[in-house]
Amino acid sequence: MSEENNGMVELQEWFYQHKGAMLLRIVDDGVFREMSIEEGEMFLLPANTPHNPVRFANTIGLVVERIRPADSIDRLRWYCASSTHTEPTIIYEESFHVTDLGTQLKPVIERWMNNEELRQCKACGHVADAK
Repeated sequence: MSEENNGMVELQEWFYQHKGAMLLRIVDDGVFREMSIEEGEMFLLPANTPHNPVRFANTIGLVVERIRPADSIDRLRWYCASSTHTEPTIIYEESFHVTDLGTQLKPVIERWMNNEELRQCKACGHVADAK
């Protein structure tokens, strides 16, 4: 895992992989981990776990999320890919209450992509790709 965006939700998320496999990249106890969820498998992601689901062609997966309470906050964060860090180091994080994930993610991602200052790691100076 590196500079990819990672979601973090205050609630659990349930993953079910109907066809094929998927990869779920998470930050667990200060360490990047990759979990494969195979066809027919389920996984309950604990609340407040930074994660980045990776889907592949010709696969079908389902993610079930609860309706968010009015006071819940989601986070979208990016980590530094520089090998100088010994643990995950956040470059940028934005927090917001989700009412429509489909429309709310795009402006956050565009802000990240269009602002080199946001993409620069405060700890080491590395500038993340605008992807």
